[in-house]
Amino acid sequence: MLTDRKTALALLLFDAIATVVVFNIIGHYRGVTDHFVLAPLFGPLIAVVLGAYLVDGYQARTDMMSLEYTCLHVIALVTAMLASLLLTFVFTPEGYELQSSRAVLVLSFLALVPLTLSYRRLLYEQTANRRSRQNLIFIGDPTSCEAFSEECLKMGTLQPVVLAALESGGDGGSPALEEVIRSAREGAPGIEAIVLRESGRDLPPRMLEQLLQVYFSGVPTYTLELFHEVYWQKIPLYRINPIWLFQEGFSIAREPVFERLKRVSDIVFAVVGLVLATPLLLLASLAIFIEDRGPVFFVQSRVGKNRALFRIVKLRTMHAGGGGDLYTRPGDARITRVGRVLRTSRLDELPQLWNVLRGDMSLIGPRAEWDRLVDQYERQIPCYEFRHLVKPGITGWAQVKYLYGSNLEDTVRKLEYDLYYIRHFSFTLDASIVLKTVQVMLFGKGR
Repeated sequence: MLTDRKTALALLLFDAIATVVVFNIIGHYRGVTDHFVLAPLFGPLIAVVLGAYLVDGYQARTDMMSLEYTCLHVIALVTAMLASLLLTFVFTPEGYELQSSRAVLVLSFLALVPLTLSYRRLLYEQTANRRSRQNLIFIGDPTSCEAFSEECLKMGTLQPVVLAALESGGDGGSPALEEVIRSAREGAPGIEAIVLRESGRDLPPRMLEQLLQVYFSGVPTYTLELFHEVYWQKIPLYRINPIWLFQEGFSIAREPVFERLKRVSDIVFAVVGLVLATPLLLLASLAIFIEDRGPVFFVQSRVGKNRALFRIVKLRTMHAGGGGDLYTRPGDARITRVGRVLRTSRLDELPQLWNVLRGDMSLIGPRAEWDRLVDQYERQIPCYEFRHLVKPGITGWAQVKYLYGSNLEDTVRKLEYDLYYIRHFSFTLDASIVLKTVQVMLFGKGR
């Protein structure tokens, strides 16, 4: 069976072969080329690889059979096609071989969408079959193991969780840790990964040495916190404390260069976005006014970076003066007919581009929360204030991974994703969020 790394390399190789073959076949069919083309295809190949990478198209754990991934894959390759067209016909000097036909580029990318998705599904079936026969070995106490098993179910990680007892004859007939380590060292195929509840200080030194040998033999071994980050791309709140910020990461909060680059990109994209969105804003404003003759915009006090207050601007989606519940519920009667369309499509968020230009917000970051809710959250959720290390965003990691919440538990789970974004910020992660946001907007997910 293929390992995760071999799966990624195989997919990368298949993408390269598919791109070269498809472009040459369509170029020959269209009468554009009469010879084998290779070097000019480097640009389109990079676009294909980058697009697939941003939607986790090289991760063996990604559910390639799901409708969600299918949509993301299509969006990624269409975006790669548009980027290739822009680079080829706007920024590349004349004489580039692919400039002879726009149709070849468009048709090739359209053909690559089902082709690249098909072999991903085939490989996923192989890895899924292998994983279904493997266990996650949990080293810790029974209560923590039960909580971990429940979290696995919530997150869709379906591998069975097995508690490894520190002593033989452990609780509920759990296998002893020594037995698990021996099986792992012998290359037992039934182990997906080993998960340590804490740092390992409760383990005998001899067992720690054996776990190191297991790790170097190729069996993935994680602390529980690292497992959350690698498998689920979030940070468990139980690990958060006041000194958590002093760990590695947090480049966006610590390095001024990242903040400045992000600010420049925010300004550029906000200006372009406002120009392109003007017709939509005018039509939406007219529809809002016609429905109930109320104000077009909704203005509310929100909490920004370093807990600074600012006034957010959105298109109004509720009846004027609508009070009541602090949260928006499914089927909320306060939402207007026009407002329901605006919320589903996320068009009500467009005026926030003005907040981005002003510097109150970024395009990507944690959700800007109402100051009344923030006061409540900071009293009830430990370390909630950490999300104020960065500017809030129109969209963000929590918004695309855990859609609109309506209670305190949802807020806690979204905070885990916000903290992951703050700690692991990169422009690649931002690009991934953009593609996932497009999917949310096109298919009206959430809220």
